[in-house]
Amino acid sequence: MAGIKQFFQAHPFLVAWIFLAIGMVAILLWTSSDAHLLPRQLAFLVFTTILLAGACVWIISWEEPLSSDRP
Repeated sequence: MAGIKQFFQAHPFLVAWIFLAIGMVAILLWTSSDAHLLPRQLAFLVFTTILLAGACVWIISWEEPLSSDRP
């Protein structure tokens, strides 16, 4: 358990990306269930959603100082 806590503290933006991507993909799959998408279309949308979650976390990180910059 201590290892997980250390990982969360050492890589907060990576953890945020993972959790945001999971949530966004879950919403995507739930809302697209009636769209009758082909498997390749759905896979592309999932991939793009994961990249979008990464971009969101990257933009959010602009406001946060790096851990090495903190006093």
